[in-house]
Amino acid sequence: MDIDLKQLRELMRAMKQLDVNELEIEQGDQRVFLRRGADGGVAHPTPHMPGPVTLPPPPSLPPAGSYGDLTHEDDAGATYITSPFVGTFYRSPSPDAGPFVEVGHKVTPGQVLCIVEAMKLMNEIEAEVGGVILEVLVDNGKPVEFGERLFKVKTG
Repeated sequence: MDIDLKQLRELMRAMKQLDVNELEIEQGDQRVFLRRGADGGVAHPTPHMPGPVTLPPPPSLPPAGSYGDLTHEDDAGATYITSPFVGTFYRSPSPDAGPFVEVGHKVTPGQVLCIVEAMKLMNEIEAEVGGVILEVLVDNGKPVEFGERLFKVKTG
């Protein structure tokens, strides 16, 4: 079962809209289990293990809200694009290619900004907002945590 980031986001948005707290999908010996927090906030994918598995929320969660909301606005009007999961940050599609974006580039919603590799899957991280890249906050090839800020974007 190959679920990409877009499919995962859509599942989590549907869970929120339909007020569903748990969702389990099984295909063969693979399983995806999603559970919304008690506050209706973040969904946590859990790996397939024998018996029920409940994971506590990570200590550095973004503010309560939709899991699909990968942006957080600061007091100066800048917006931060954050990592939707733990993985390795890559600025370009391959080692010999140029970065997806640089400081000063204009971006539009849906534009690919980087790749976060998680469990050997390359997941494209797209801009949720339009604006100008003010800062790239992570070095290429470095590990990132769930909710960690990747880009600072000036919107508007």
